[in-house]
Amino acid sequence: MGALAGLLGELGHDVSGSDVAFDPPMGPALLEWGIECLPGFDAKNLEQEPDLVVIGNVCRKDNVEARTAIDGGMEYTHIAGALRRFALEGCSPLVVAGTHGKTTTSSLTAWLLDGLGFEPGFLVGGIPKNFGRSFRAPGKRRLPVDGGGERHRRTPFVVEGDEYDTAFFEKTAKFLHYLPEVAIVTSIEHDHIDIYPTKESYVDAFEKFVASVPESGLLVANAADQTVVDVVNRHAKATVAWYALQHEVALEPPHWLAAPATMDARGTSFDLFAGGVFASRLAVPMSGEHNLKNTLAAIAAACQGFGARLDKIGPVLAGFQNVKRRQDLIGEPRGIFVYDDFAHHPTAVRETLGAFRSRHPGGKLFAVFEPRSATACRNLHQAEYTSSFGAADAVLLAPLGRSGLADDERLDTSRLVEELRAAGTEAHNFPSVDTIVEHLVKAAAPGDTIALLSNGAFGGIHSKLVEALE
Repeated sequence: MGALAGLLGELGHDVSGSDVAFDPPMGPALLEWGIECLPGFDAKNLEQEPDLVVIGNVCRKDNVEARTAIDGGMEYTHIAGALRRFALEGCSPLVVAGTHGKTTTSSLTAWLLDGLGFEPGFLVGGIPKNFGRSFRAPGKRRLPVDGGGERHRRTPFVVEGDEYDTAFFEKTAKFLHYLPEVAIVTSIEHDHIDIYPTKESYVDAFEKFVASVPESGLLVANAADQTVVDVVNRHAKATVAWYALQHEVALEPPHWLAAPATMDARGTSFDLFAGGVFASRLAVPMSGEHNLKNTLAAIAAACQGFGARLDKIGPVLAGFQNVKRRQDLIGEPRGIFVYDDFAHHPTAVRETLGAFRSRHPGGKLFAVFEPRSATACRNLHQAEYTSSFGAADAVLLAPLGRSGLADDERLDTSRLVEELRAAGTEAHNFPSVDTIVEHLVKAAAPGDTIALLSNGAFGGIHSKLVEALE
C-alpha cells in the first residue's frame, strides 16, 4: 500500500493515507514522496470526501474509515483495482507470479527492460537496489519492434503478482486483476494457509491466473515444476515459453535453457541456450540455482515477450544489484559475513542456504530462523523444515512470530531441534533475539557466515547482531 501511494503520487494524484503508525523505513519515505500521513483510523480523515478510497487487505470490515467510505456511498476499491485503473491501462502488463522468486524476478525483469530502453513502469514487493524504490511510473516512449505485436508498441509495466487476497469485500487473488499480456509462473507450492486452507484452493488461484493470459500473450513457465506444468497444460491459452536448468528433469522441452558454469562469491556464470541453440555466456551477480532460474525467466520474458535484444543483455544483466532483504549483505564485522534474507518457506530456506554455501564454501554457516508468516508458524511444513536446513552447520531458532495458535496447529520448534540434531546438525531453540545474539558473539569466527531468515523485522536482530559482533 505504501508503494502504491508513492506510485499514485508520482502519477500526479493527491494522496493521503491512514495507518496505526508510520515507522521507518516506509513512514519517512511516504513523507519524502509527498504523501499526507494520518496516524490512526478516524472518520474525520474522510470529511473532505476523496475521489477514491483504496482499502488495504489488512483492514477488517469494521474498520472505521472503511465503513465510513462504504456506508457513505464513496467510491472505493482495493490495491489491485487502483493499480489496474491508474497504472496498467495503456501499458502492456508483465505479471510475475509464483510461490517463490517473485520479487527478484520482477525486479530483474524491470531492470533488463529499463537497461534496454523500454522505460518500464513497475510495482514490486521489495526494493530493487538499482532503482532505490519499489515503484516507478511508466515512461512515455513507444518502441515499435520488427515482428512484434501490439505489446511491443506499448510501454511495459512489471507487476509482482501476489496471490494473496485483495480486501475483505473482494476475496480473489490480487494477480487476477492485472490483465497480463506477458506472465511468468516460477513455481506453485502450497502457501498462505490462512487464505488457502488446502493445496487445491491454492492451485485453483493459479489456474485462473494462467487462464487469464490471452491467446495473443506469452506465458513463461518453469518446465521443472510438476504443478506448474500441470496447471499450464490444462489451462493456458497463450503461447508458452518453457524454461529450465540443464541438469534439471524438464517435464516439457525448454525453449530457454541455462547451463551453470561457475558459482562463487561474485555470482553465477552460465551458458544460455535459446530454442536449442547456444546464445551466449552470461553472468549475474547472484548466487544459487533458484536465482539462476529467476534470471532465465526474466530474460525469456524480456526477449520473447517484448523483443529485447539478446545480444545486448549481457552488460545490463551484470549490473543487477539484487533486492534488499534478498541475500543482502548487511555487514562483515570481524570478517564474519552477516546476511539478511526474506526466506521463510522451506523451499526458499533450502535454496537460500544452498546459495550462501556456494558463495562462502569456507567457514561455518549459521542459519538463524524466525518462523513468522501464517504458514511458517503452523505445522503444515513441519517435516520439510528438517531437510531444508541441510546446508547449514548450525540452526538457531527464534520464538514463533505469532501467538494464539492451538498446540496441535503450531510449528513444533522443539521437535525440529531434535530432528536436526538426529540428522547431525547443531541446533538450538532460543527464547529471545538477545539470547541469539549472545550465542553468536561467542560461536561465530572470522570467515563464518550468518544468514538471518525472516519475513519480518525479526526484533531488530540485524543491527543488534552487527553491533555486538563488532
